Amino acid sequence: MKTGVLTVADVPPPSVLRGHLLVRTAASLISAGTEKSKVDLGKKSLLGKAKDRPDLVKKVIDKARSEGFMSTFTAVKAKLETAIPMGYSAAGTVVAVGEGVSGFRAGTRVACAGAGFASHAEMISVPKNLCVPMPDKVNFDEAAFGTLGAIALQGVRLAQPTLGEAMVVIGLGLLGQITVQLLKANGCRVFGVDTDESKFELAKDLGAEDCASPAEAHALIDQWSRGRGADAVLVTAATKSNDPVELAGEISRLKGRVVVVGLVGMDVPRESYYERELTLQLSMSYGPGRYDAEYEERGHDYPFSYIRWTEGRNIEAFLDMVASGSIDLTRLITHRFPIEQGEAAYKLISGDATEPYLGIVLQYDAHKELSPEIRLKPWGTNAGKAVRIGMVGAGSYARKFLLPNFKSNDAEFCSIATASGMSARDIGGQYGFASCVSNADQVIGDAATNLIVIATRHDTHAELARKALEQNKHVFVEKPLAMNDAELDAVIAAAENSSGRLIVGYNRRFSPSAKQASDFFKNRQSPLSILYRVNAGRIDRDSWIQDPVQGGGRIIGEVCHFIDLMHFLTGSVTTRVYAEAIVSQNHEVIAEDSVFITLRFADGSNGTIAYLAEGDKALQKERIEIFGEGKTFVIDDFRRTTSYKNGKETVKKSMGQDKGQAEEVRAVVGMVTGGGEAPIALDDLGATTRATFRILESLRTGQAQEV
Repeated sequence: MKTGVLTVADVPPPSVLRGHLLVRTAASLISAGTEKSKVDLGKKSLLGKAKDRPDLVKKVIDKARSEGFMSTFTAVKAKLETAIPMGYSAAGTVVAVGEGVSGFRAGTRVACAGAGFASHAEMISVPKNLCVPMPDKVNFDEAAFGTLGAIALQGVRLAQPTLGEAMVVIGLGLLGQITVQLLKANGCRVFGVDTDESKFELAKDLGAEDCASPAEAHALIDQWSRGRGADAVLVTAATKSNDPVELAGEISRLKGRVVVVGLVGMDVPRESYYERELTLQLSMSYGPGRYDAEYEERGHDYPFSYIRWTEGRNIEAFLDMVASGSIDLTRLITHRFPIEQGEAAYKLISGDATEPYLGIVLQYDAHKELSPEIRLKPWGTNAGKAVRIGMVGAGSYARKFLLPNFKSNDAEFCSIATASGMSARDIGGQYGFASCVSNADQVIGDAATNLIVIATRHDTHAELARKALEQNKHVFVEKPLAMNDAELDAVIAAAENSSGRLIVGYNRRFSPSAKQASDFFKNRQSPLSILYRVNAGRIDRDSWIQDPVQGGGRIIGEVCHFIDLMHFLTGSVTTRVYAEAIVSQNHEVIAEDSVFITLRFADGSNGTIAYLAEGDKALQKERIEIFGEGKTFVIDDFRRTTSYKNGKETVKKSMGQDKGQAEEVRAVVGMVTGGGEAPIALDDLGATTRATFRILESLRTGQAQEV
């Protein structure tokens, strides 16, 4: 997204995931409108991108206010330099079925959907609800149209056509030509409109009674509709112009229907829509389930009797129409390219090639052997360094903090695996990894590594850490360490019996602010009382973090940070917790995300964590107030500290926010290099994680819980 440059690259194939199908792709379809807009955005300057996406600019400004300019700049730079997979409509053969998937088996031919899943790639991992078995009479090239066909079908469903109605399609590109056929199959009269008159003949062959340019459309449609106007207009064009929406209002009958399917300007002219009392509706992609993580990613289908048409069932219905001959896709395919020539295919939609096009299909050699490992640099490069990293997962936090800090500490990057394979290649190339591989087991089993860094989603942390420790590797795992007591027991046992050391990414104890606080209360003889207020902000209910299986919620996923800092400040561990959350009737509010937690520590200290999700983001995120022995120490968002002693206030400000990420990595590197103990004791790690489990129990029972 930084330059808009398109590249075809060899990446490790993905491994099969729970709830997913692993599919060997035979064909995929380039969606000219959607994918061209991505390419065009990528080619724009930073200012051009900002003008195009003002919503993201606002987020960047808010982030800069809360986290500082340099931190935000680093995050934006990492985002822009991250490669984005193209494509969202493909077809192929199932080669493996993930845990929890039924109704599919290896060898099943399927049509696949979903941006980030059904990409232009030889092997793809796709959630089960985004896969549909192909009818026998449909070939792979045709099935690759499944997603685009479902988009068109959803628009038609919203238009609610009835036999004999007069329907107009504005935009006769690929989506429009499919829409024409769907309306014809519904028994409608169809009229097509496009600025490119070369598309008229094809539209007429596929079912349109007549076509016109926008300048001529009004008069001709008035005549064609017998002076009544169109019963419904479907806008399938792709343009920033507002012209299609304006034209739709002008050609509609009284109380007509307008459905916008394509990406067009939406400055709705009130007069024409008001005078005709028109219904205007936007079609949300390919049907119910779209943008719902529960449906798309976690495989929870909607009940058939209540939601007749979902994304998957729309694809299914479209392919049935292709199989019956009601939809002709062969006329729509103008180009076929092998995936190796993908860059040439995109020259068509970018305008670098002037040849006319419509449907562009990428094809794949299903018999080509796919290597599970891609070498990124020669064997032995940088060999002999003391810290040799194998990386599993590499999300935004890892790219922003872990990888740059390990690099600055002269670590050697050996192998990397990520869920997509593409990000492994992308990040591996940026940071000089020797190879990128398909799965975590290959990273853990890499003989060259002595430190395994785990930065995956939460539900995999404990198992991956246990496996690495059992091979006597040092392990740095992002928080949380585990999702339940059984996982925690297993990983702690593995650490106790391993020559490798375990550390969890509790960075705040390594911050300059935390060290100042610790020094301030050095040699104390009495307990501390700590108030820790966190203006956490809301995370949507459908985020993977909130999913009880993948993320475990924010108490397990983030509150552990604050408990660990309290352990560091008190030099003790949690022995008892009590928690109480808000009660809200608002479905968008997650009660457990706004909670007061009281903790008691083994040394007699106590603490309160106010973890609050419903505040204003202009307020700093974290404030810690520490009281004891007639003194007070305050940390404001790890930017400023204030100490109070003998009636005197002392303020120290830092140049920017420092939550200890860099110092934490230095400590890990020192542990590996020097062979000493882990920076955080194993008992401490266990107590922190177990305390989060007991907090959840306290919320469920309403009772205090011993840790």
